[in-house]
Amino acid sequence: MSGSTLAGVVAAARRRLQEAGIAEAAGDARMLVAASLHLTPAELISEGARMLDAGEMTAIDRALERRAAREPVHRILGRRAFLDLELELSPETLEPRPDTEILVEALVAPARRMMAESGGCRILDLGTGTGAICLALLDLVPGATGVGVDLSPGALETARRNADLNGVADRFETVESDWFSAVSGRFDIIVSNPPYIVRSVVETLDAEVRLYDPVLALDGGRDGLDAYRAIAAGAVSHLSPEGRVGLEIGYDQKDTVADLMAAEGFRLIEAVRDLGGNDRALIFERKAMDRNAATAQ
Repeated sequence: MSGSTLAGVVAAARRRLQEAGIAEAAGDARMLVAASLHLTPAELISEGARMLDAGEMTAIDRALERRAAREPVHRILGRRAFLDLELELSPETLEPRPDTEILVEALVAPARRMMAESGGCRILDLGTGTGAICLALLDLVPGATGVGVDLSPGALETARRNADLNGVADRFETVESDWFSAVSGRFDIIVSNPPYIVRSVVETLDAEVRLYDPVLALDGGRDGLDAYRAIAAGAVSHLSPEGRVGLEIGYDQKDTVADLMAAEGFRLIEAVRDLGGNDRALIFERKAMDRNAATAQ
């Protein structure tokens, strides 16, 4: 690509990714070239006749090499959009996916109602990673406060940077904890996108997930339900009487997760499907008897 125009480099980048077997080669090539040169999508077109220098060519080549090795585009870019947020990624964090936005959207209305009724809404995000879920709720529900919990110090550092980057750091704090072990107090919303992949399946995942997402955020144990058991058991003593628990699930886990939660005193009140028609998010409340008992405490 030496001595090429910008337009020529974009075309060559597309061919290189196609030959490497990248499904979305054209779009990925445009994003990587634009990011390497700090150009907007419009500038990528309007400056097509510009000749690139050696430094620019090297930057593009490095990005394409990483993508050809199946590193996801947004990991190469270092950031990803999530609802109205821009989130930094790190090796210790799962890359937020659009499916998880569905879980956030299902909790906005109850969070806003809690704010209107009581003047506050305290959110606990278990396995916070980048902070995506909690930070998006704080962004969409002014005045709400949140605690992001993770076992990984690196993930918590990333979540704090993202809180600052998106202007909600004054309403967000982090706790290093194995689920509820270091968590105190009650919360109006407990939410999680926990690891839910069956352990024996992890090694069969696509390279983009298997090689670049942290195993801690993928491995759900022998049957994929370890995290849900911990959340169901701990949520009982950490959820306010009228609170909600929101969980992202695998496509075939609706009934088993609902049964685990029911055994701990929770009732499924909403199940939301993703754009592919798969069960994706479950919303729970305490059963009436458990709400009354919690209120009396």
